[in-house]
Amino acid sequence: MLLTLALYARDRAARGLDPGYGSALAAADHFLQAWQAGDAESGTALLSSRAKEKATPEALDQFFTADAPAKARAYAVGRGKMLKGGRYEFPVMLIGGASQSGHARRRFSSIILVNTGHNDWAVDKLP
Repeated sequence: MLLTLALYARDRAARGLDPGYGSALAAADHFLQAWQAGDAESGTALLSSRAKEKATPEALDQFFTADAPAKARAYAVGRGKMLKGGRYEFPVMLIGGASQSGHARRRFSSIILVNTGHNDWAVDKLP
């Protein structure tokens, strides 16, 4: 009985997962790794053309270098949801810097990725 339930759950989960989900999540993770490392060049390369048009160079520099040194940064990505038009939105928590009380600062946001074709994904909205 237990084996049957496990197989049912695995089969049901596999049918419900869009094939692009994993690729979109991986692209979000790569972008956030660039943020964590303070690597604006690698992070900018993962932006969609629309996101590059909307963000000024100063805003991108601020995003990748603000808050804390790269070694003091961390992030968490939540379960994403499919939006229309080949897009996914993932909730994120960015952790960096320290508040006056000495605790790490947390910022809650979301990141949107868009399928640019051939299962390639790009960040369309910065967290």
